[in-house]
Formats: sequence, structure tokens, C-alpha cells
Amino acid sequence: MAMAWVFPGQGSQKVGMGRELAQQFPEAKAVFDAADAALGESLSERIFEGPEDALTLTANAQPAILTVSIAAWEVFRRRAPAPSYVAGHSLGEYSALVAAGALTLGDAVRAVRARGTFMQEAVPAGEGAMAAVLGLAPERIVELCAEVAEGQVLSAANFNAPEQTVIAGAAAAVERAATRLKEAGAKRVVPLPVSAPFHCALMAPVVPRLREVLEGLQVKAPHVPVITNVEAAPNQDAARVVPLLLDQVCAPVRWVESMQQLQTLGVTQVVELGPGKVLSGLVKRSAPGLTSFNVEDVASLEKASEGVAA
Repeated sequence: MAMAWVFPGQGSQKVGMGRELAQQFPEAKAVFDAADAALGESLSERIFEGPEDALTLTANAQPAILTVSIAAWEVFRRRAPAPSYVAGHSLGEYSALVAAGALTLGDAVRAVRARGTFMQEAVPAGEGAMAAVLGLAPERIVELCAEVAEGQVLSAANFNAPEQTVIAGAAAAVERAATRLKEAGAKRVVPLPVSAPFHCALMAPVVPRLREVLEGLQVKAPHVPVITNVEAAPNQDAARVVPLLLDQVCAPVRWVESMQQLQTLGVTQVVELGPGKVLSGLVKRSAPGLTSFNVEDVASLEKASEGVAA
């Protein structure tokens, strides 16, 4: 019975996440200590104590979510068989690469701190926006974005589920699209509270800055295939890790295809490791044949361990 581990992206953060794991499991506590040491600051204090507005900043949220995800992974992997594949949503791809042995925790935490900072600085506040479009076919959303862009950046950023696609771009273009998408039959268009328009061409200034950071890291061949956001296909080639992470900055997250790919590859169980259970919900909607569990605290750890064993 093949299993995959998946790791959440930005938006899953909440104050206090991972605290219970750190208190009860030395291996989880060691992850928080290592992340603090890598950044030279108490990231764990910000995760456990807040304040929320500081934790939500992209430059903090990204290393925080990665740290909690790897803490959950460290605890769960001792209680479960090895996975056949790993994947992560946007930022979560870095967590997946740590779990696959391609990146060290310290390098990954520092890399996503830089990534978050560069993303925050790429577009002045208020100039970019993102919105979730519910209940309209992704192909139609892509068409309509092209129609209303009027020379501004506007595109699909996340293909999250068959009936949920996130769009990103210039704030005015996203607003125009919202009106047009509702007219075309979208059930809802929900503006997202993000500090930057991720996974669209407005993020282009991030790429050269991030390249400098990533090319300085030691990258090993993943010992478990990583289903990448850009290709929705497995990668185990060390030389392709950095190029794929750089492409990911402006390219859409192909999550629906990634989950369907897992099913095609024979995976039957997916375990989400990290804060929240957003991905577990998306798994059910994208590939209904997959059974999903999540691990973020002691109760969910026990449930996932029992479920996987059964």
C-alpha cells in the first residue's frame, strides 16, 4: 500500500501551532531548536506566542510553517512506514525536499526566510492581489483572465481543486476579473488576505535574488521522488531541484494534477504533515480515491498512525 506525505503552504499558520508536539516529543523540540539556531533568533517563540500579525508576515510565516511541518514529520516518520512519494504546496515543496533528504533543515529555513522576504519586497503593498474562485472550471478561469487583463498581470496561481482556482496579479485586474468571473457563473470570488500576489509574473524580481541563495546550498538527490509544483511529476535529480524551485516562483501550483498523479502512481494514502488540514480537504476533492490524514498535534498523530497501520 503506497503512501505519500504532503506539506502545507502559506496561509496554514496560526499562533501556537506545533507547541504540543514540541512539549511532548524531544525530536520535535530539536527541530524548533535547530530552526532558531539557523536563523539566529527565536522563531519558535514567535510561533508559540505570536503576535499573529508578526507571524503572518510572509518572511516569518514561511520559515514558521516549514519548521512546524518538519517537527510533525520527525515525530510521524518514527511511527509509520516510509512514503513512496512526497509533495508540498508552494512553500511546502521546501518541506518535502527536507523530508526527502535533498535539503538540510537549516538551509531550508534560511532559504524560505529569504524567499518570503523577497516576495514581500517584490510588489509594493496594495498593488497586487489574489482571489479564490469557487465553482467555475479552471479552463474558463484561464480564458477570462486573458480577456480582462488589459495588459496587466493576471493569471491562475493555484489549481487547488477542480472547483477551486486561485488567481493573482495586479489589484485592479483581479478586481475586474472578480466581476467578470461572477457573471460567468462562479459561485464565489473570495479576496485572499495575502501580503503579495504569489505565483504570477509580478514575482519575477524574486527569481534572481532567490537564485543567488539557492545556488549557494548543498542539494542532494532526493531519496524519495518529489512531485513538483511546476511539473506535477516526480523528480529525483539533484541538478533539477533549484531550477524547479526558481520556476515555481512565477508558475502556477498544479496541485490537482499532482494529487491525480499520485493516484496514477498507485498511492492510496496521503498524510499531511504540518499546521492545519487544508491539503487533506483538497486531496479528497482532487483525487477522491485517496484516503487522507493529517498530523499537527498529538490527537491527529495518533489518528494518522492508527489509520496508516489499518
